[in-house]
Amino acid sequence: MSTLFLLVLLLLVVVVILLAAGAAYVVHRHPSWSQPLTAAFSAVTLMGVLVGLILTR
Repeated sequence: MSTLFLLVLLLLVVVVILLAAGAAYVVHRHPSWSQPLTAAFSAVTLMGVLVGLILTR
């Protein structure tokens, strides 16, 4: 694997951790936002799975 690929992968992991921490903070401060955030993350996960399936074919 190239160094650039590993750096991009590390950056992606850091961004995902920061987004998850931000979402956890928002839900902690405003509990009424938990359902919309759950729906949004579910939609993003579903789209990620679909893109992964499309790219593997």
